[in-house]
Amino acid sequence: MSVIAGIVAEAGHDAARLEEHGIRLMEACSHCPADDARHWHTGTIFMGSRTQWMTPESVSEILPRYHEDLRLAIAADAILDNRDQLFDKLQIAADRHAMPDSELILLAYARWGHEAPKHLIGDFAFMIWDAKQQTLFGARDLAGSRTMYYCHNQGRLAFCSLQLPLFALPYIQKQLNEQWFAEFLTIPLSIDSSDAHSTVYRGIEQIPPGHSVHFSGGKLTLARYDTFFPAQPLKLGSDQEYEEAFRDVFRSAVASKLRSRRQVGATLSGGLDSGSVASFAARALQAEGKRLLTFSSVPVSDYTDWTAPHLAPDERPFIEAAVAHIGNIDSRYLDFQGRSPLTEVDEWLDILESPYKFFENSFWIKGIYEQADSLGVGVLLTGARGNNSISWGSMASYCAHLLRRLQLFRFYQQATLFSRQMRIRRSRLFPILGRLAFPAAARLPFFKEPNSPDAPVAAMIHPDFAARMDVHAKLRDKKTYLQETQLGVREEREHYFDDLAIFNMQGTSSAKLSAKYGIWERDPTSDPRVVRFCLSIPIEQFVKNGTGRSLIRRSTAGYLPDRIRLNQRIRGAQGADWMHRMLPDWPRFVDEIGELCRDPLVSSYMNVTAIRQSLEVIRRTPPTPAMAADTNAVFLMRCLIVSRFLKRIA
Repeated sequence: MSVIAGIVAEAGHDAARLEEHGIRLMEACSHCPADDARHWHTGTIFMGSRTQWMTPESVSEILPRYHEDLRLAIAADAILDNRDQLFDKLQIAADRHAMPDSELILLAYARWGHEAPKHLIGDFAFMIWDAKQQTLFGARDLAGSRTMYYCHNQGRLAFCSLQLPLFALPYIQKQLNEQWFAEFLTIPLSIDSSDAHSTVYRGIEQIPPGHSVHFSGGKLTLARYDTFFPAQPLKLGSDQEYEEAFRDVFRSAVASKLRSRRQVGATLSGGLDSGSVASFAARALQAEGKRLLTFSSVPVSDYTDWTAPHLAPDERPFIEAAVAHIGNIDSRYLDFQGRSPLTEVDEWLDILESPYKFFENSFWIKGIYEQADSLGVGVLLTGARGNNSISWGSMASYCAHLLRRLQLFRFYQQATLFSRQMRIRRSRLFPILGRLAFPAAARLPFFKEPNSPDAPVAAMIHPDFAARMDVHAKLRDKKTYLQETQLGVREEREHYFDDLAIFNMQGTSSAKLSAKYGIWERDPTSDPRVVRFCLSIPIEQFVKNGTGRSLIRRSTAGYLPDRIRLNQRIRGAQGADWMHRMLPDWPRFVDEIGELCRDPLVSSYMNVTAIRQSLEVIRRTPPTPAMAADTNAVFLMRCLIVSRFLKRIA
């Protein structure tokens, strides 16, 4: 990740002070790795960049760059995936292997102005200073894979890829954004906040995914320039045609994300998404005489599995089958002995610049980045968003959809096929599907599944703080964040790809890891071309003959071993050993929870009564690895992370 930053000052400002503040801002970013660091300023604008030369075309690229003829200056953190298309559209005759992506973005702006981001596919955040118009224009990619923060203060605009460097400016104070924080504490899901514009810091805003920013005359305007949704549905003649069309668009998306002057790596689990990405990538790299490095997290050797039979905390047998079948892969199995969610908290707070909730996987996610960095990896492929694009299609949700619509014959047909595939008796499956279709009926004895009490997740927020911020009323229209509603099969997927908060959260973590380790995480499953294809085709391509995720299963015949491709019964459970890893530090963990209950700052924001109750529950019995599924343990670990963050702001 190339870190970019800048300041647009008021007319009549002190030019020397502008440069001083700009340099101070860039010095606050100096902890981020870079191949080159420069700044440029004139008049009312300062722009700086700590540039990573990630692609062959970016080597020796000068950023920020001022184009004399166009009178445009650009600072960009970008890798474009549709370079050939842009060269054709812009009718550029120059050497395509020499022009960096930032130059293409600048020329796209010169041609299309504020419409330019709609023509770009890739991971990007950029700012362009238009000297003729005395305006600043910038944008962030659809998936939010890069970040851009800003502070609009007394007619000035300061921007940066990271949040904390902005506090190096004397007129920006570090203060908690209580509204954002209230939502973070209230929402039980991994979502940070329903507002993709705000941040945990008061006065620091961000450009949401798929948005552009325009700053002129002291006025700032944000606009959504595009969405993931296709212009029209796609109707093909046969299943085979859909499969061929999917392979074409996915192959192109994967290949476009391999462009790197360093090694190419990939995270690899035993599932369909990462396996599909790795398979298509390994084939493409083989044609270039290169090999794919894969990184897989596995439990420590002394871990004893406590999970249900359909879960697989150790996916090594599936991964090994994939590696053997795909070929052209150098695989690594990493157990991260001695690491746990507790050992990583402080570093994650440094990286993310905010509190977080996904602690169960934190130790192996960061560990894989460290391993990849040590091996010279520049691009790390993932399939993180595949569940909602390429491998979308839950048979249970589809059957519930048919039942709600009273398509009883088709429901019976598909549910029967589903029961055979899963080897579950219809007498057991149908009540479960009924509960999915009609959640209100879950209270009826016929629909209740035996031995499955739903333990509520306690809210971290103090009731008085919640009332003061009126947070529940503000979230009332965002019921999905409070788990109060059940979306239909179509609405569920559409909600995911239209929810800026979801993409903001997922994109931010990968961008911040990139800034620390100098590795670009690239996800073909969120490529707009792939997503739009998946959203444009009939639902029945994803759920067919009792088989969920049907399109990817059919399309990867030959690409993945059948053990993975046709597996519907075993699901990976990465991070299931998080509690096992915590056992050596358990007394320290319990003591810290007790201490935070006595902290006045913590007790002013957090539900200390609930924290004490959960602490009392986990103290009753000795800790075991199975406590990884205990809502009290999960709740307390999240509370510890939040309390440590609060101490940084105090």
